[in-house]
Amino acid sequence: MSSPFLAGMLFLLPSLVLFGVFLFYPMMRTIYLSLYLIDTQGEPLVFVGVENFINLFQSSSFQTSAKATGLFVLYTVPIGLILALVLALLANEKVKGIGFFRTMFSSTMGMSVAASSVIWMFMYNPSIGIMNRLLSGIGMSEVQWLLDPQFALMSVAAATIWMNTGFTFLILLGGLQNIDQQLYESARVAGVSDWYKLRKITLPMLSPTLFFVTVVSLINSFQTFGQIDILTKGGPMESTNVIVYSIYKDAFINYNVGSASAQAVLLFFCILIVTVLQFKLTERKVHYQ
Repeated sequence: MSSPFLAGMLFLLPSLVLFGVFLFYPMMRTIYLSLYLIDTQGEPLVFVGVENFINLFQSSSFQTSAKATGLFVLYTVPIGLILALVLALLANEKVKGIGFFRTMFSSTMGMSVAASSVIWMFMYNPSIGIMNRLLSGIGMSEVQWLLDPQFALMSVAAATIWMNTGFTFLILLGGLQNIDQQLYESARVAGVSDWYKLRKITLPMLSPTLFFVTVVSLINSFQTFGQIDILTKGGPMESTNVIVYSIYKDAFINYNVGSASAQAVLLFFCILIVTVLQFKLTERKVHYQ
């Protein structure tokens, strides 16, 4: 009994070491630092307990960051999932040349966040960007996409949806192609409509894949950083200062490591609670074959 156990532990050892060094230790260190007053070198000075957390909840800047994060998640996750699902349904049709469209729909996976953000920065440029040219072409006034607090967060969200659609599309397309085609044959013989097949066959059989991409999309949306840093740097007027970017600014620009650690802990538990709620409320509706 001990020999297989020891063999299994030896196989797990490299992963356990990597998880311990790069995940568990930083997580425990962050929780530890969130309870202390930290100097500019990152060394704990005075134990303050939950004072860092109390200061955060009383901070208007953190409240703005929390609101921006919630709105960003609300903008990106539902629209991104619906768009990817529509594209996957279209790309799942067996028509000539569909491989070209599958490649195009998933092509954003091959681009880094930095490169994609630069492309969208040029598109949003007030003078030469294609967005304002399109508005001018239909007689509308130009918009300061990344400089107006009313539009900045939605503009970054649109870029994020475009960046993430390729991955979500590919996963959903794989799920669609794993559905038993005999179900559709039976529905065709019964003469039911396409809408009925979508509601009663496609979505129930695709529900495990939808559940997976929903969880992953939510977690990724809470952790968005790259495009925020490149496009807006949290501005204007902190309208795009999501919690992850606020953590970065407090830790590496303001050298307020205690506050940054407290925000990181709060973000961790927020993501954990949202994920657990998804498993509790949504997984029961998942139909496994």
